[in-house]
Amino acid sequence: MKSIVILISGRGSNMRTLLDADLPAFRVAVIGNRPSAEGLAYARERGLPTAVIDHRTHPVREDFDAALADEIESHQPDLVVLAGFMRILGEAFVRRFAGRLLNIHPSLLPAYPGMHTHARALADGVKIHGCTVHFVTPSLDCGPIVIQAAVPVLGGDTEDSLAARVLTQEHLIYPQAVRWFLEDRLTLTADGRVLLDGESTSTAVLVAPLA
Repeated sequence: MKSIVILISGRGSNMRTLLDADLPAFRVAVIGNRPSAEGLAYARERGLPTAVIDHRTHPVREDFDAALADEIESHQPDLVVLAGFMRILGEAFVRRFAGRLLNIHPSLLPAYPGMHTHARALADGVKIHGCTVHFVTPSLDCGPIVIQAAVPVLGGDTEDSLAARVLTQEHLIYPQAVRWFLEDRLTLTADGRVLLDGESTSTAVLVAPLA
């Protein structure tokens, strides 16, 4: 049975989706960087082990990263899943968990890395937006792509309406990516290629209808 650590900062909607998905059996622990994160309370209600590594008590990033990494390693995870974890992780941390660190980002990477993706997409007038599951590398939101989902941008969209449409797709593709990993179907090669069932394939998936 594989072990997963899920990192959260807030309500943990993607965490909840993973816990509720029909995934292969796994053990899970949840770690937050904010004691007040709603997702921690939900995880405790589910009887899951939880921990808090408060970034405010570690003003030096490297100290926070080291404390977080030590807590993660105590659970001996096969996979570390970032689910709305709102901290930038340093190079040493990322390299420590290389090949077993997944993130979901609310844009069709490489477009709109970083914050405020929906506002930027609307300002640019794009017609297609979406989300991306990727392996984490030291360069922010630039890791190898596992799977993507696209949604249409509608004429009357606001940040909130577009974010909600994208979030629906996040809840579909993140469990899929984690399932592939748990089933040993997903591999990140030394040269940064993502293999599914041992083969390089296009993992961009158009989920939402355009009309």
